[in-house]
Amino acid sequence: MRRVLVTGAAGFIGFHSVQRLLGEGVRVVGLDAMTDYYDVSLKRARLAEIGESPDFRFVEAAVETPNMLMDLFAEERFDLVIHLAAQAGVRYSIENPRSYLQSNIDGTFELLEAARAHPPAHMLLASTSSAYGANTEMPYAETMRADHQMSFYAASKKATEAMAHSYAHLYDLPISMFRFFTVYGPWGRPDMALFKFTRAILGNEPIDVYNHGDMKRDFTYIDDLVDGIRKLADAVPERGHPVGEIDSLSPVAPFRVVNIGNSEPVQLIDFIIAIEAATGRQAEQTLLPMQPGDVPATWADTSLLETLTGAKAGTSVEAGVARFVEWYRGFYGV
Repeated sequence: MRRVLVTGAAGFIGFHSVQRLLGEGVRVVGLDAMTDYYDVSLKRARLAEIGESPDFRFVEAAVETPNMLMDLFAEERFDLVIHLAAQAGVRYSIENPRSYLQSNIDGTFELLEAARAHPPAHMLLASTSSAYGANTEMPYAETMRADHQMSFYAASKKATEAMAHSYAHLYDLPISMFRFFTVYGPWGRPDMALFKFTRAILGNEPIDVYNHGDMKRDFTYIDDLVDGIRKLADAVPERGHPVGEIDSLSPVAPFRVVNIGNSEPVQLIDFIIAIEAATGRQAEQTLLPMQPGDVPATWADTSLLETLTGAKAGTSVEAGVARFVEWYRGFYGV
């Protein structure tokens, strides 16, 4: 592995992935559109944290830009692609669905076309636990049907899975889709619960708690997620070589779907208690009904990831939340 493309490189997960790869001495090309979905200064601060490196090249562009990726693939000849660029957020997809069509679906099409012309050895494409949609059987396993997405965000990501499978089948492109669960940690996104709760609690403001707190999430610490991504890069899917009955490997393509999660769902109230402990303050809670497009629980079966790579999340919510709060206080000076 000599040259790696990371799309969404100034994003939360992309930033940490780039740091991990650079630490291994790999040449990384980072691509990001620097959109204003949330504070662009945070994205620029992440890039500044990466710093100047002869092994890192940053390209500011949108993945959906016609032929931009085609030219970049032709120039760099990537060995590995980690595709994280996407319009994120369940709730925002209700307000602005077109941005999901453009970034998630059009952007993935441009990526797949570039890979068809200049094939990398392996492509890792980010999907989401939201793809499981209305499924109530848990933990979520990759072999389950996932047909009833609850938001356009989830639908757009499930569509990219189908698109990627067709390219894997037609052009023999090895592709792993990874469905990640609620990711948190230092340098996280301001629209995520941990960031919003911490900011409100430290600012002596109430927090909005949906479904009256009756929610469970498979909270996954960022370092555990990146470790899973990195190890999954070496587990290249091979047509006709499943690792057992738990394998989601396609019968007609070098393509599989893999969960990356903590495999231990946590009650939202317990997550809030961890934030209170880390901040030393008690939250004032505004209890609200469930929001449209949301689901009451997520829980990952990570048996396939462990079988393929040996990776297993090991960071407790208490430890992970404390690290985030420490970073938040330092970064914002509060």
